[in-house]
Amino acid sequence: MYWNRREFLKNTSTAALAAMAGGIPLTNLLTSCNKKNLHSTADTVILLWMAGGMAHTETFDPKRYTPFTKGMQANSVLSTFKPMPTVLDGINFSEGLQSIGNVLNKGTLIRSYMAADMGSILHSRHQYHWHTCYKPPQSVSAPHIGSWIAKELGPLNPVIPAFVDIGQRFTLGEGEELKAFHTAGFLGNEFGPFLVPDPSSGLESVQPPVGMTSARFEKRNELYHDLISNSPIGEFGSDYQKESLKRSMEQAYILLRSPEAKAFDLSLEPKHIYDVYNTGKFGLGCLMARRLAEQGARFISVTTEYEPFKNWDTHDNGYTRAIDMKKQIDGPVAQLIKDLERTGRLDRTLVILASEFSRDMMVEGRPDAKVPEQVIQPDVIQDIKNYGMHRHFTGAGSMLMFGGGIKKGSVYGKTADERPCKTIENPIVIDQVHQSIYHALGIAPDTNYVVEKRPFYTTPDGLGKPVMELFA
Repeated sequence: MYWNRREFLKNTSTAALAAMAGGIPLTNLLTSCNKKNLHSTADTVILLWMAGGMAHTETFDPKRYTPFTKGMQANSVLSTFKPMPTVLDGINFSEGLQSIGNVLNKGTLIRSYMAADMGSILHSRHQYHWHTCYKPPQSVSAPHIGSWIAKELGPLNPVIPAFVDIGQRFTLGEGEELKAFHTAGFLGNEFGPFLVPDPSSGLESVQPPVGMTSARFEKRNELYHDLISNSPIGEFGSDYQKESLKRSMEQAYILLRSPEAKAFDLSLEPKHIYDVYNTGKFGLGCLMARRLAEQGARFISVTTEYEPFKNWDTHDNGYTRAIDMKKQIDGPVAQLIKDLERTGRLDRTLVILASEFSRDMMVEGRPDAKVPEQVIQPDVIQDIKNYGMHRHFTGAGSMLMFGGGIKKGSVYGKTADERPCKTIENPIVIDQVHQSIYHALGIAPDTNYVVEKRPFYTTPDGLGKPVMELFA
């Protein structure tokens, strides 16, 4: 079925609001059907989210390089950057990612991720699917993977939020659609993300508003607590949801009063380290993620930020914008891996770099599941703005995984060398990605809760399986 942005928002938000406001009976909502945790290889997850669709042929899976010339045939262009050697023999990354290439021996490169076929491609729908493992809409609000982890494992440090999301604003295009999956859903507010829209002002997230006295802050906290406790039935959802909301406020209150809040203060970082990370919001987000991991956060997401037609959403000027995006991510990602290894944390920290789907110059969707074209691409290129990968491609995609029990210096999957550069070996889909993460954390594959008298699993129907070949 095809939904446009308005229909997607209506369907997803209706389910979420119904769950919170009482449209779905939530008394005794959650009945745990979970087994004890299995043996784990990781305690913490850091997700580095390349929002907007990162082209695999322009980043971690380069193909034949064709430099720009006026009058060139569009179909002749597979990669607009030169391939550059990595630390692994015979494995190249696209030009501009040499720093990440130099730490590839510490992790695994996946070249065969395939995004779902959901009809016409919409970024917010595919991001919803990636982060929740469920295709929208759902009859209940599906939890973000970070919320599942927060619920199942709890905090490593009771003061630090278990799930922190860094870098995404909701005042941009498709902001409401993005909110639909930045939630713990039926699990309750206490397991939802602690949002830090801008890491450069992250300390403001854990301080009372400017100008508010301590006495006034204490009074406001008391009034808010009373408002939730004494609200009419259904106004803030079921008793379970109200208690979860109160606990989330109590956790935030404790954080504001704790010394651990300094983890959000990037000014405390040594200048020579800060400067490496300081490539923009994403780079500083990586630095904050490292500091939060050191203080006991469970799941930390750092995004390049999704904004329609910006960053990795390269509907035009794909080549020139990819240059800028690589400058933002290359140094910080590599430094994050090196810092975690230096402090001995990489072995128990699973770092994942991923995007909702890839891009191609000519193919929208994938060869066997083409969808309506969203970009006008001339057959003959006269302008640099048409040089680059502009169309959404779901037939392949690249991911990186480091630490947390993942193999070192390994490559999984393969794509074709000629267009369409689709997956031809070891395809991996989202339920396998999620179950591989849960496996590393020791969360049983059949973890579920009974909602509306039906089991709701971490992956649809509880059928997802981890990819054991990724682990050492």
